[in-house]
Order: sequence, then structure tokens, then C-alpha cells
Amino acid sequence: RKRKPTTPTTAQPNASLCDDTKHPESRPRLSTPPTPTTTITTTMSAEEATINPDGTTTFEDTTGAADDIPQADEAGADDAGAGADFTEEAAEEIIKGTDPALFLLLAVVAFAVVFIVLRIRRKRASADVDDFFSNLDGDKFNLRLPAAVDEYYDVKAKAEEEGWEPGQAAQGKQPSAQHRALAQALMKRCIADIPIVTFIQRESAGMNKLYSQSMCSVKQWKSYQAAEAMVSAEVEEVRAEADEVEPGWSQVIWRQAMQYHNMLKQKEEQAKQAAIAQQKALAEKNRIEGEKQAAEKAKYDAVKAKVDAEKARIQNAEKTAEELAKQEAREKDSKNAFKGVKKGFLG
Repeated sequence: RKRKPTTPTTAQPNASLCDDTKHPESRPRLSTPPTPTTTITTTMSAEEATINPDGTTTFEDTTGAADDIPQADEAGADDAGAGADFTEEAAEEIIKGTDPALFLLLAVVAFAVVFIVLRIRRKRASADVDDFFSNLDGDKFNLRLPAAVDEYYDVKAKAEEEGWEPGQAAQGKQPSAQHRALAQALMKRCIADIPIVTFIQRESAGMNKLYSQSMCSVKQWKSYQAAEAMVSAEVEEVRAEADEVEPGWSQVIWRQAMQYHNMLKQKEEQAKQAAIAQQKALAEKNRIEGEKQAAEKAKYDAVKAKVDAEKARIQNAEKTAEELAKQEAREKDSKNAFKGVKKGFLG
């Protein structure tokens, strides 16, 4: 047998190995004879293509160089991180460079402001309390003596002009006119003093207790003391005048004045009660009269309504009778007219 000459063939590369888009790194490179090669270098997605004499193409990945190029986003992030680090470092340097005495000064100023505000509020509250106590019952002890005091001294001056002398007792059973007028004026004065005397006696215990417990203002306490001194002086003055009018009268004049005052007060109460009763009686009388008049008016209205209803009924009956008569006359006239027409038609 003769052998056919064989032609040397070059192994065709695998399709998967020649694919320039799928795994260029993993494709094995084919060894070629040392023949001159033509190299064409193109920049395609950072890859280098080499064309061999046998028609094969070899690609080399040059992404490593591209990896050395910093990306814009990474650079921006690095710049932002650097800026943040710079801000924090600058703040730390500023804080470290601040003198601690400054913080101490700020704390002292804040404490002083708070202390001043609290002090002002406390002073205002204290002033309000003082005003409350100073104004509490401010006019309560502004007492004045009654007008009967001046009237008594006028009567006394007139009696002295007419020859009356202090300490002169009544002669006999019939006292003089000056003596009687002076005694009446003094009793009137004493009776007029009873309200302020009883007022001071009633307030004395309470005010002394409040003062002992420091629960009243100085102004109120001084007002009370002035009123008490005035009333005490008036009581002693009345007693002295009573002894001048009638020796020994000072022992009983205030008791008599209290009795007369109670009698007068009782009479006033009785007069008030009588006035109230009279007003109630008058109001009751007016009410009864009003009810009586209302009843009479209601009765009159009922009778009037009945009479008006009767009149209306009579008028309606007359009107109905008149309408019936007119209707009968019309029917009669219509019948007569019908008879005449019938006769004329038949004749």
C-alpha cells in the first residue's frame, strides 16, 4: 500500500477560546514557531489584541492599569471624608485651645442671672403679702366720735353761761333746766358711744391674739391701738363729766346707757318688724284685691263671651232664614216662568 502524503494542518482554535468577549484571561495561549508576527494594538475596553501568523488572535487584559486610575466617586467620597475629619479636628483644636476660665466665667454669669431673677420674684411676693396685710381691714379701725360729743359741749357751754357750775347737785326734787338739759345731753352722748365701745371690746381679744402670733401688720395694729386709746379716753371723759353733772353718777352712767341703748335698739327692731309686717299685709291686701279684680274680670269676660256668642247665633239664624226666604222666592219665580213658557209652546 502506498501512503498518501499528508499535509500538515494547523489545529483550529476552540470557539470558546477564540471568543473575545468571554473569559479572555482563561484562554490558553498556543505556542507558535518562531516566525515573525504582526502585532496590532487597539484600545478596546482596555484590552490588547495580538494577531498571530496562523490567523489566531490573542487578547491581553490591561485593566490593571485602569484600576490604578482613581474613580471620580471615590475621590469625592475621600474629599468628603477628609472635610469631615478636618471639621472634627478643627473643633477639637478650638475646644482644646479654649481657656477653662471662660467656662467658669459663663457659669458664674448664669448663676448670677438665676439668683437675681429669684430674688426679684421673692421681693415681689413679699411686697404682695405686705400690701395684703397692710390693706387688710385698713378702714376697720378708722373710728370717729359721734356728733353727740360736740352737742354735749355746746349744751355745757350754754349752761355755764346761764350760771350752772360743775359739781352743782340738783336742788330739791326738781332739778334746774340747765341741770336737766346737761344730763340729757350727757346721756345722749353716752348712748351714742355704745356702738364704738362694744366694737372695740369685741375686737380686742382677736387683735391681741393676732399680734401675739405676728399675723397682723404693723399698720393694722397701730390703727387698733389708736382706736382703743380714743375709746378709752372717751369712756373716762364721760365718767368725769357725769360726776360734774351729778356726783356719783359715773358709777352707773354706762350701765344706764347700755340699758337705754338696748331699749332703743329693741324699739328699732320692733319698728322694723312692724314696717315689714305692714309691708307684707299691704302686699297681701294688694294680692287679694288683684285676685278679686282678676276673678271679676274673668267672670265679666265669660258673661260677655256668652252674650256675644248668643248674638252671633241669633244673627246667623236670621241670616239663614233670610237666605232660605230668598231661595224660596227664586224657586217660585222660576216655576212661574216655566209655566208661562209651557203655555206659549202648547198654544
